[in-house]
Amino acid sequence: MGNSVQNITDCVSLIASEKTWIEGLAIEQLIKTSELKGMVQVAGMPDLHPGRGYPVGAVFFSSGKIYPALVGNDIGCGMSLWQTSAKVGNVNIERWVKKLEDVEQSLDDSWLDEIALRKTEKGILRSEYDYALGTIGGGNHFAEFQAVETIYDADEIDRLGIDKKRLLLLVHSGSRGLGQSVLTHHIAQFNHDGLPEDVPEFQHYVAAHDEAVKWAELNREMIAKRFLQAVRESGECVLDINHNLVVEKSINNIKGWLHRKGATPADQGCVVIPGSRGDFSYLVAPLNTLDAGYDKSNLYQNLHSLAHGAGRKWKRGDCQARLSHKYKKDDLLRTALGSWVICGNKELLYDEAPQAYKKCESIIEDLVSAGLIRVIARLRPVLTFKTNGGCSS
Repeated sequence: MGNSVQNITDCVSLIASEKTWIEGLAIEQLIKTSELKGMVQVAGMPDLHPGRGYPVGAVFFSSGKIYPALVGNDIGCGMSLWQTSAKVGNVNIERWVKKLEDVEQSLDDSWLDEIALRKTEKGILRSEYDYALGTIGGGNHFAEFQAVETIYDADEIDRLGIDKKRLLLLVHSGSRGLGQSVLTHHIAQFNHDGLPEDVPEFQHYVAAHDEAVKWAELNREMIAKRFLQAVRESGECVLDINHNLVVEKSINNIKGWLHRKGATPADQGCVVIPGSRGDFSYLVAPLNTLDAGYDKSNLYQNLHSLAHGAGRKWKRGDCQARLSHKYKKDDLLRTALGSWVICGNKELLYDEAPQAYKKCESIIEDLVSAGLIRVIARLRPVLTFKTNGGCSS
């Protein structure tokens, strides 16, 4: 691998160059997690930052045992990218802002048949959280219309069916209350202890987890479709990738379980690594064992995973104090790239400000230097939706 890999211990690696700022607490959490029973290897991505006890932007490989707390409450959180019919030069953003006023409400009855059909197709049985389908949620979740700024691999763009003259829609959300209920149920029984493979509760969790992942995928689909309907456009899904989940995996002839917490799979084709709402996102192709000259040892260093975004610099809750003396609320509704922001929640507006995040370009540079990706295209934000202020939880 390139010079963007640091071996912290024998079983802890960090995919980041020395110039990439990583908070010390995040590395401490990474090391602490590597000491859990059954843990074989852990890896931090260049967007690594501290979480609630466990780091975000990391992947954990265990054998004989899984740790639901490492996946967290937003099971199945991920990114979906949609090719829309909207021509870049024809969009009136001010009109779109008005059309998106009611896009956070629960889906009305006109969606029921489609939801029922898609749930059946995906094998989703639970229904008590269906009122939240099609809703983004709070935190760093978003829906963002983007333009193709620069193409580096035209053949791959054509293969994906992307039209550079039309806007893309990137959706970031997860399983909402359903994922929360799955984790809460587990924590109430087992605290933060993991589950050995030979106990009945192991299969109970895995089944609930897998359904939450499918529900999260359906949620992103419903978000995209309702946004497109609101602006009277159509679209097709280009890719949909989960970055919060646990999957069975064999690595270096060891059969185990790969927990991703804010880590994008590198074994499922092209992915989008988003910047903040005032930064570029990048469409990238993971390099893998099919690529000539690929070093198979990479898979053990990065555990088949990549960064899932730019990564936070500042803690939520600190951002308003850091920024309010320089930026008024309305100043943050437009970005340095000229894009628009819809966010009616003042605290969230500051917490998710571009200044609170690392530059996505530095994350991409680390992954390229490590020999893990090649860049397909750079995407520019046009309109980012966070919340109108009433339904951000």
